[in-house]
Amino acid sequence: VPIPSNPRGGLNSGEHYIAAKWTYSSRAKDRVGVMVEIRSLVVRFAKENPTWGYSRIQGAIGDLGHRVGRTTVSRILKREGIKPAPDRPSPWSTFRTLFVIDLATRQVCLAGTTRTPNEAFMAQVGRNLTDALDGFLTRDTKLIVDRDTKFTRGLQALLTSGGVETIFTPPRSPNCNAYAERLVRSIKEECLGRMIFFGEASLRRALREFVDHYNSERPHQRLGNRVLDRPAEPRSTSLRLVTSHDRLGGLLRRYRA
Repeated sequence: VPIPSNPRGGLNSGEHYIAAKWTYSSRAKDRVGVMVEIRSLVVRFAKENPTWGYSRIQGAIGDLGHRVGRTTVSRILKREGIKPAPDRPSPWSTFRTLFVIDLATRQVCLAGTTRTPNEAFMAQVGRNLTDALDGFLTRDTKLIVDRDTKFTRGLQALLTSGGVETIFTPPRSPNCNAYAERLVRSIKEECLGRMIFFGEASLRRALREFVDHYNSERPHQRLGNRVLDRPAEPRSTSLRLVTSHDRLGGLLRRYRA
């Protein structure tokens, strides 16, 4: 059946209906709005959850009823200048802790903890470690470090002036610094992973207590399962009265007879 035309030369009501039915303008606007919301969620999830990768963020958005591709998530984060996990900064205050371990004795020195490990901080650490009176490195000639950018040329020069040569491990080779890696694991498993911190002061206290426990109270299996500051020979003491020495509310404990 022919549709009568509009005498003014425009579309009649039927033609208006057909045009409206086949237009995608409203649907496209809805999709644009959804993508804006999805983009906002991707950025939010990445900032609030620094350990979430692209697939984890994709799954979280899918759980909310929206489909988004993993490459889309990647593209959104790259456009926003947000790094992929695990290099993404945490919304919580992040502290860097620097320590030195003597490979021969396993003694550990807590060199410093800071939010901003800049060149000034590292220079002060170097001066403390090489101090002629009580520096931890006064009896050492070599310091093995990883390839972190914090070990600047200025710090190397300062250590060299103190008689300490800096030796860098090969790239991506944690086994070349295995003692330090094992100490980090011990700190996390025995102490930090079991605590909730409310600021830098509580973190410093926990690290200090652990290092004291590590150096003077904790048996070391690689050294004959003995405490570092005790002789290897067994002591003749009564076992009738055994007392415990606790640190951090009993998180770290040593028994004494």
